[in-house]
Amino acid sequence: MSAPDGSPVGAERSIGQLFASATTEMSALVHDEIALAKAQLKRDVKKGAVGGGAFSAAGAVLIFSLPMLSFALAYGIRTWSDWNMAVCFLLSFAANVLVAGVLALIGIVFAKKAKKGKGPQKTAASVKESAAVLQNVKPHPRQVTPVDQVGDGVEAVARSSS
Repeated sequence: MSAPDGSPVGAERSIGQLFASATTEMSALVHDEIALAKAQLKRDVKKGAVGGGAFSAAGAVLIFSLPMLSFALAYGIRTWSDWNMAVCFLLSFAANVLVAGVLALIGIVFAKKAKKGKGPQKTAASVKESAAVLQNVKPHPRQVTPVDQVGDGVEAVARSSS
């Protein structure tokens, strides 16, 4: 087993190697958080697009079907009953509005689902959790051995050769 920089686990590493390893891991963490945010936003945008498509379909149905459906339905109502032709056309229009209303309700449901999306909120919570963990990290106390003491209470500092 080895550390991310390739050195064996448990081997003494210099401060520079530790700093490089920490920097690499932080960079990977930031890149992963950004990728997660993109994926979650993509999902929410897709839901919004479905809702927008349903609204567009409702408008298209209302616009393109009104003339033909209105005439067919009005003459059909007139054939089955002896009502006035104006009443038959009003009933035909009401049926078309009902179909468009159902499609608009479907669009509203999908738009609300897209608005409730938790994409960036999940990522923000994850980033805050990572930051909280990193803020609570404290360096391990170093035990002073008699070899490290140079006199007058001053300790020698080990320097890395890299």
